[in-house]
Amino acid sequence: MKQTQHYKLTDLTADQLQTIARALTGGACAVVATDTVYGLATGAGCEDTIRHICTLKNRPFTQPFQLLVPDTDTAYQLAQFSPAARRLADTYWPGALTLILPPTRAGKPLLRASTGLGLRVPDFAPLARLLKAVNGPLACTSANVHGQAPITQEDGLADQFNGQVDFMLTAGTLSPVASCVIDFTQPIPQLLREGKITKIELAHVSGISF
Repeated sequence: MKQTQHYKLTDLTADQLQTIARALTGGACAVVATDTVYGLATGAGCEDTIRHICTLKNRPFTQPFQLLVPDTDTAYQLAQFSPAARRLADTYWPGALTLILPPTRAGKPLLRASTGLGLRVPDFAPLARLLKAVNGPLACTSANVHGQAPITQEDGLADQFNGQVDFMLTAGTLSPVASCVIDFTQPIPQLLREGKITKIELAHVSGISF
């Protein structure tokens, strides 16, 4: 069993932020509040911890994780953006939009049984601070058993994950809005999930008919 350290993500001091960021980069695992739902996260290159998260969730090891990044500049370093994808990123990031994109040379080591990287810049200032301290992507998936409803309330998180993760970074009850997901690894980009941003808005900005 791990010794789980509990913090309010919104109240982290600069020293705590740096300590947690270093730990995540080194393979620590955290429950973390996002701008959508509570997630399970670790450094994007920490394969052993990613496997641990999959075990916690009863999730297939081959299913890709979302990569959370602090800003569009970091995303541009990791993935190849078509003009349409760049227009969407510039318009809707930070926000609830996930773009699945072919990796650059720098991003290729982060591929997991997929042809693309699912990148997102979250619209939540406390998480953005953490991502900037990490100075790289966090691999993240919703904090729930695979197939069950994502968790949006702080209550009950400790019962499920205490002793299973290194950190619990909470922010009360979240107001989730599902992120839109667009796959740009196909010859014709595919809208895999429509969320707060409508299909009409996405088509208007990107110039693609979904």
